[in-house]
Amino acid sequence: MSTPFIYGNTPCFLGAENLVRHPDKEKDMDVTVYGVPWEGAVTWGDYTGCELGPKVIRLSSARYSGYLPELDHIDVFEHLKLGDKGDVAVTPAEPEDTMKKIREFSKNIWEKGTFPIAFGGDHGITYPIMEGYIEATGKKVGIIHLDAHYDNNNDSNGDPYGRGTPFARLYETDGVVNESLVHLGIHGPRNKPENGRLAQKAGTTTLTIEDIRQADHVREIAKRSYEIASKNTDAVYLSICSDVLDHAFNPGGPVDGNGLNSYELLNIVHEICSLGVIGMDFVEVYPQQDGNDFSSHFASFVALYALAGHVTNIKNKKV
Repeated sequence: MSTPFIYGNTPCFLGAENLVRHPDKEKDMDVTVYGVPWEGAVTWGDYTGCELGPKVIRLSSARYSGYLPELDHIDVFEHLKLGDKGDVAVTPAEPEDTMKKIREFSKNIWEKGTFPIAFGGDHGITYPIMEGYIEATGKKVGIIHLDAHYDNNNDSNGDPYGRGTPFARLYETDGVVNESLVHLGIHGPRNKPENGRLAQKAGTTTLTIEDIRQADHVREIAKRSYEIASKNTDAVYLSICSDVLDHAFNPGGPVDGNGLNSYELLNIVHEICSLGVIGMDFVEVYPQQDGNDFSSHFASFVALYALAGHVTNIKNKKV
């Protein structure tokens, strides 16, 4: 039986095996969950506190099983063994040092060959996670990036690793195929014209919220995104910022209107993972802005739909 608390009175995510207390069991896991409690040295206004995300996501997850009756009655835990590896030991106010720590932590997980799920923290964590993958495997990767915003600024008030910059760094990263990078769900005036121009110049694909809404079904746009992301690559990674959701479904996040609803996001995630991804992250949950912890609870739904899709992909490979 797993030791229930990953630290303090915080349970392992969804009752996962405690890999901090029992590192010898890591080799037996199919899925490795970990937290990256990092909010960069530069933040913005009242939208702060996402370093609390991993803790509150774990606390909220104690409410849930792995059973999804709406997805052909799948119980994820009948198919997959989950392990919780704890959190990256970030260094407050030291972005460069923290990027190295995230890269090494994630590289260790990638080398184990499990399906990793990282909970942020801010979106800056995706860059070192992908660096870790490329260093561990030497493979070429495509990325599906679900977000309201491009997150491709050159810097955040001088910080090249701030939460608004990771995709600018990824454009520059050997091993990331820019032509196989899809910015999906982009919308709203918190983007700037230079963000769209840089994405186009880098060779990436943008599919906006309007492209999603004009599709016959959200699963069709998910398939289209995957087709692009998997072309000329060895693997596809999924990165999700909570603010791809409309603020009505993400009350702790910034007020970004005209976003996805929860049904749309979960169907996109399930479809993409059914087609086959190597892992994922879910970032920018702000517990102190969200009195009911809606976004922290919803992280369990996102993870379970992703894992249900992962089970489908495994089954399809065996056929």
